[in-house]
Amino acid sequence: MGVLVNLLSYLFVQTYWGTLACMLAVPIFIRYRQASLQEDRSKDVIKKEVKEKVKRKEAADVSDDDANSDEEDQPALEADLDHISFVHKRYDTKEMVERSEQFFQDMNRRRTLRFYSDKPIPREVIDNIIKTAGTAPSGAHTEPWTYVVVSDKETKERVREIIEEEEEINYTQRMGDKWTTDLRPLKTDWVKPYLTTAPYLVLLFKQTHGVLPNGGKKVHYYNEISCSISAGLLLAAIQMAGLVTLTSTPLNCGPALRNLLGRPSNEKLLMLLPVGYPAEDATVPDLKRKSLEDIMVVC
Repeated sequence: MGVLVNLLSYLFVQTYWGTLACMLAVPIFIRYRQASLQEDRSKDVIKKEVKEKVKRKEAADVSDDDANSDEEDQPALEADLDHISFVHKRYDTKEMVERSEQFFQDMNRRRTLRFYSDKPIPREVIDNIIKTAGTAPSGAHTEPWTYVVVSDKETKERVREIIEEEEEINYTQRMGDKWTTDLRPLKTDWVKPYLTTAPYLVLLFKQTHGVLPNGGKKVHYYNEISCSISAGLLLAAIQMAGLVTLTSTPLNCGPALRNLLGRPSNEKLLMLLPVGYPAEDATVPDLKRKSLEDIMVVC
């Protein structure tokens, strides 16, 4: 090996032709190295752009398919959307305090109920409750929610069958000991009689994307967060109407319920809420809420 190294050194360094070859090779090597570094930098830039794009999609709750919108160069709203004067109602300090305190007291009486009366509710009340939920803010004002209201007896029975079948598996197999142990003090299980007793079931579906008139996809930014905010207003509206509800997220029931209710594939079940009056003998766990000091930090 040493002899070979010495021979190569003699031929390419200590001879005229070797020196000439080295002189010609050095610029070529430098250009190659520069090109290689430039290519590496370009790749790094592309990788960084891809990562940033992924971060933006994740932050906006947008999937890969939804990100490839058919309206890339068109805004979600009208390009020449008018902006009008904002009308605001002001209250003096005393009334603000009184109104905010009263609203808190009303909301603080809200409880999750599992025991319902079958007493009918005027449909107009349900309409107003859903309209209130529809006032929620949403990403780029895409309003990515669909509220399915079920009052038909047979449909409610089918909803209950689907949920109880899956919930029994959830409680006995999927959820695990810790989860079911934590639920035990609340005395909840896979049997859900309120699904057929309550006069209305409200199912909130999030629209993962919208559909354009031409059949293309319309991006719905922050669709789950937007729907969650809407659900909060729904809960407040139900409480202010003098009714009760239960927020449930039926595990593994979404596809079957979507098919039952004839909803399209771009809609995913987010929440199911029975709505009605409480049963006369209804009970609730004696829970305590966190204090203001536990939930608020003032900086």
